[in-house]
Amino acid sequence: MKIAAAAYPIDWHDSWASYEDKISAWVHGAEADLLVFPEYGAMELASLAGKDICADVEASLHAVAERLERADGLLARLAAETGKHILGGSGPVFAGNRPVNRATFFSPDGQAVSHDKQIMTRWERDPMDCHGGAPLTLMETALGKIGVLICYDSEFPLLGRALIEEGAEILLVPSATEGLSGYSRVRIGAMARALEGQCVAVHAPTQGAAPWNQVVDVNTGAAAIYGPPDKGFPDTGIIAEGRFDTPGWVTADIDLTAIRQVRADGHVLNKTHWDEQAGRDGPVRVERLI
Repeated sequence: MKIAAAAYPIDWHDSWASYEDKISAWVHGAEADLLVFPEYGAMELASLAGKDICADVEASLHAVAERLERADGLLARLAAETGKHILGGSGPVFAGNRPVNRATFFSPDGQAVSHDKQIMTRWERDPMDCHGGAPLTLMETALGKIGVLICYDSEFPLLGRALIEEGAEILLVPSATEGLSGYSRVRIGAMARALEGQCVAVHAPTQGAAPWNQVVDVNTGAAAIYGPPDKGFPDTGIIAEGRFDTPGWVTADIDLTAIRQVRADGHVLNKTHWDEQAGRDGPVRVERLI
């Protein structure tokens, strides 16, 4: 299969037609079977509510949530039209009194599966008051077994491991980071999950400046697709990587056979040997040398 990760710019839209034209152009312009849009990619929907709403964090969350169903309908239609599997840009969903950060995956046959961020960053906790959502979900698709770790979630090994234990071969990592340090944390996390799980991790970040909304006002990073630095994969673990802060698709051909082979007979067997940590992770002996 061919996978495409978006380095996706957050744009202002004066009309729904503008938003629809953009999303349609991106989907049709990607020569791939699986497309991954970034975390908070849906926040540009807030622009449809006007500048005053966009300038207020809480109001902008509600504005996006109110428009997500229509945006999901657009992606579902595009998935059916193009025959592509699509992870849409995440956005706030008010499942209760407070929002969760949710990305929805669309298959060409009309199925849709939602994925919620598990662990909130400091800014998502305050001022956004965004909460962790439904548990992690493993999808068995025509393209393989796929899981989603939204941004900060990729930095927590046990979340990735839970998906790997259920059989995940591909981890999708949509992100939104405002600085090089944040981007680097997610990049390192995604690469580490690919190493530990001997799988492919797909990193799709937001791009550019959107000073009209604090949730996505500054966006930094590069789209990339990672694998384990082992047999059948690049020695660096970087299968494909775009230019830093450059919008566009980054694509790579992925063969699931390579994942299965490296898990069975790699130079190392991280996935298999994971359980050998049990009993060796504590208690830690302390030697006082002072």
